[in-house]
Amino acid sequence: MAKTGREKNTNNKAKHSKLIAQKKNKLKSKSDERKARLKAIIDKAKEAKS
Repeated sequence: MAKTGREKNTNNKAKHSKLIAQKKNKLKSKSDERKARLKAIIDKAKEAKS
């Protein structure tokens, strides 16, 4: 039998999903920035070496 009244947990689940997505995007962008920075350093070292 279906419950009557407000849905349970929908607001909390939506907020949680949003926060987790923000966290994943932040970590991904940080790792991408780090990779780009390291690549630039390596390219600069190769340039100086040759």
